[in-house]
Amino acid sequence: MTPLLRILWRLLTADRRAMARGALLSVLVLVMGAALLGLSGWFITATGVAGLAGIGIAFDVFRPSAGVRLLALGRTAARYGERVLTHDATLRALAVLRVDLLRRQAGQGARALMRLRGEAALTRIVADVDALDGLVLRLFLPALAALATHALAFAMLAWLSGLPVAVAVAAGYLPGAVLALWLLGRRAIAPSAQGERQAQALRTGLIDAMRDRAALVLAGGLPGREAALATQDAAARDAARTLDRMDRRAGVVLSALSSLAAALALLAGGWLVSSGAPPAPAAIGFFVALGLAEALPPLRRGLGELGRMVDAARRVDIGRADAPNRAGPAADGPLLTVEDGALSFELKPGGGLALTGPSGAGKSTLLLKIAALWPVGDTRIAIAGRAPGDWPEADLRDVVTMVPQRSVLIGGTIRDNLALAAPPDTPDADLWRALDAVDMGDALRDRDGLDTRLGETGAGLSGGQTRRVALARAILRRPRLLLLDEPTEGLDDETAARVLDGLRAALPDTAILATLHRNAGHRVFAECKRVVL
Repeated sequence: MTPLLRILWRLLTADRRAMARGALLSVLVLVMGAALLGLSGWFITATGVAGLAGIGIAFDVFRPSAGVRLLALGRTAARYGERVLTHDATLRALAVLRVDLLRRQAGQGARALMRLRGEAALTRIVADVDALDGLVLRLFLPALAALATHALAFAMLAWLSGLPVAVAVAAGYLPGAVLALWLLGRRAIAPSAQGERQAQALRTGLIDAMRDRAALVLAGGLPGREAALATQDAAARDAARTLDRMDRRAGVVLSALSSLAAALALLAGGWLVSSGAPPAPAAIGFFVALGLAEALPPLRRGLGELGRMVDAARRVDIGRADAPNRAGPAADGPLLTVEDGALSFELKPGGGLALTGPSGAGKSTLLLKIAALWPVGDTRIAIAGRAPGDWPEADLRDVVTMVPQRSVLIGGTIRDNLALAAPPDTPDADLWRALDAVDMGDALRDRDGLDTRLGETGAGLSGGQTRRVALARAILRRPRLLLLDEPTEGLDDETAARVLDGLRAALPDTAILATLHRNAGHRVFAECKRVVL
């Protein structure tokens, strides 16, 4: 439960003043509701007693009726203010939480990022934020308001109606309500979490089916996919039905507790009246007991979603944060130095080196280590005299740029894709120079130029063209060290040679380290190192 408490604290402290005012108004709404019924009950009882005593003409009906109207209008205003303040503060806190979630996704290891599916991550983030939304609005604030209202009602009833009435109302509500809500929360964790997981699997499965529908039809796999989705839907519905049954049972118990508390208050009030107490104050407890029933139902929904909240909190777990890096300035010397067992090399500004070797030898992993995207282990790496982990993140990304083997583009225009790496004020001429350097300029001029629109994940370009646009994006970063993982894969030898020549011409002072199966003898690379298992 520690992650859940950390997130709760984060949400509550995002805007302390607004949340405190909202909590106060939450209590005020319940207090006014109970007071409204109590005053109305007292008014009705006192009016009846005055009529029976023959003094009804002298009974002041104006001030109690004014109090009833005040409480009714005040309760409506307090409810509106509570909704505005608590929802506004919670939504602003959740906006910050979304950014934290995206940072955690970006901070994963490089292998995890390569396998990451954007729609799955986004769906999970949306679902987790939706679940944590209820942590404050449907769990913490209702619980706080219910406890405060019951405590205040106990004190006021003990003062106005007598201690026996106050004890009767508390005994009718608190033990049974605490037990019923505790059982609901405990039993609902598993089906709530299971229902959420099934709903997410169903949503992701639907996205996959829609995206791959053509391949499914051609392969005859559509009926099987439909059956799998129907199974997931049935599991999600079963979990929802289980939660609904638990919620309705808890609702029956809480309704019974309301009737029990009112009956006990009536018995205690009757006993006081038989002992000589005035009937009107003794009757207040009965109506207050009915009014206090409003404090418990909001907790049912929050506890029913507790499993979702716990699972979401475990995934988010914002309590862990990396300490800021305080590394000093870079030292003089070679730009890159690597010692990894038998493999050892240095790379100076403007130099080029190719890494070759069989698949699985660790070439890509070595690049990831240099880029601080993989644990370095026993490998000794220094970038400008400093280990990759000693660099502040922002400074390291200014120095090192890596183009992985799996190049990724976004849906949008070519300009949009290049803008991810180029400063906002970069002129179009610079964008075209980067594209010409990787032999993509002519292909795009024959289309819509920089406004050529791509589909999801860059659909509309071939694999080799996608890789070259990614290389153009790297050129616009103008790094001191450029790491390339199979940059010529999918290109014929003539195009590959033009691309490598263009990279060197565009980045004459950049050190280039590339893993290659072909073209390792190109003139860009002064030497070649073989990586072995």
